Amino acid sequence: MANKRITALKTNRSVYLYFKENLGIIVAFIVLFGFLSVNPITTKAFLTSQNMFNVLRQISTNMYLACAMTMVIILGGIDLSVGSIIALSGCVAAACVARHGMPIPAALITGVLVGMLFGMINGFIIAKTTIPAFIVTLATMDIARGFAYVYTGGSPVRVVSKAWQFIGAGYIGIFPVPVLIMIVVVIVTGLLMNNTRLGRHIYAVGGNVQAATFSGISVTSVKFWVYTYSGLMAGIAGVVLSSRMYSGQPTAGNGAEMDAIAAVVVGGTSMAGGAGKIGGTIIGALIIGFLNNGLNLMNVNSFWQYVVKGVVILLAVFLDFIRTTKK
Repeated sequence: MANKRITALKTNRSVYLYFKENLGIIVAFIVLFGFLSVNPITTKAFLTSQNMFNVLRQISTNMYLACAMTMVIILGGIDLSVGSIIALSGCVAAACVARHGMPIPAALITGVLVGMLFGMINGFIIAKTTIPAFIVTLATMDIARGFAYVYTGGSPVRVVSKAWQFIGAGYIGIFPVPVLIMIVVVIVTGLLMNNTRLGRHIYAVGGNVQAATFSGISVTSVKFWVYTYSGLMAGIAGVVLSSRMYSGQPTAGNGAEMDAIAAVVVGGTSMAGGAGKIGGTIIGALIIGFLNNGLNLMNVNSFWQYVVKGVVILLAVFLDFIRTTKK
């Protein structure tokens, strides 16, 4: 009985701390959701189950990236290559089926492994040298995008198959497969960050690299595995997106890294490193997703949507700056 009471108290405290740390973005999400629910222009279409599942499907690929990007930014780094890795992974997976006759499961795994390989390259260079992560991933962003164009000749690689479509546009019961994958990714990332040695080391390295080194943490290993995980998530996003579009597109994922960073920053993760939670990133991704969906339902020009999204990101970074300077 005593053990159950202690467990319940710990759970209640965790829930309390979660809401306390993320109160601002939770309120922002509720306000946004409420506005779109009562707005005469959006209310009829917005609250339908079809639209809710549509939003979740749309944000799923961003959530894969954002989960890994949370770890990268807490580490004090950045990964600009994920959008290009999406394109390359999707093109490779599609070409494995359309051009080389591979079984679909093997092709999907190959595409994911290509993404993971690029993540490992990023991690190895960043961990073993003093070259800033911004420069390394900027370079691999161009390399991966270039390979995608070279490999496909600049044209989409089409796969006309119902089996191919399943992972990106199929359903299990009433739930879209990409949404179920998203739930698994969120749970795995949460466990990695909160219940493993790697997770604790990520916070330590992001908070103070020198102190982490003196305490016996292998900074090199931590950086390598975090960027490898980022590449893995980009690979998953690539094959899911490729499956949904029935083709590998060398232009896919353009700007995806910005949406992922936006979700992480809006979710309260500090760009200075050492602070952030996956729970905040989930809310941040939902805010970005519902914001895009609401703007589309209100027929806001797509050019203005970039402006609105940029303002939201700038505001989130500014609030993070204020919070950091007050400490």
